[in-house]
Amino acid sequence: MQRSNSGDVRHDDPWYDALASGWGESAGPAEAAVPPRRADGADVYLEVQRSAAFQEVRSRYRRFVVPAVAAFLTWYVAYVVTATTAPGLMARPVVGAVNLGMLAGLGQFLTTFLLTWAYVRHARLRRDRAALELRWDAQELARGRGGAA
Repeated sequence: MQRSNSGDVRHDDPWYDALASGWGESAGPAEAAVPPRRADGADVYLEVQRSAAFQEVRSRYRRFVVPAVAAFLTWYVAYVVTATTAPGLMARPVVGAVNLGMLAGLGQFLTTFLLTWAYVRHARLRRDRAALELRWDAQELARGRGGAA
């Protein structure tokens, strides 16, 4: 809900929720005159969400993220479980004062950076262009229906 300089209440804010503002209770004549929300914007975004291009972008995202998260969590849990259940193995020296546990711990940092780099590269090469085209399409659809996107 926005108040203008003249003190009247405007309900054109897309984030305004009439029920949440007064818990469904009328606060007077200004609340009784709440116009119904336009469905133009919602229809545009629902149409985009149902489109084959959007589904392809989501599919590309999931095909990368789900296996990457599973692999990283498996590697992390294996590191923690090994460190707690086999301290002798983790204490095995590799070079001088550097032991297997230290290398595995540093490997956690390395895999975090590698996974971040791989995610950014994947997004740039396989999703960013398609997502940008979807954004432009959604804006064009909203403009065509009189909405403000």
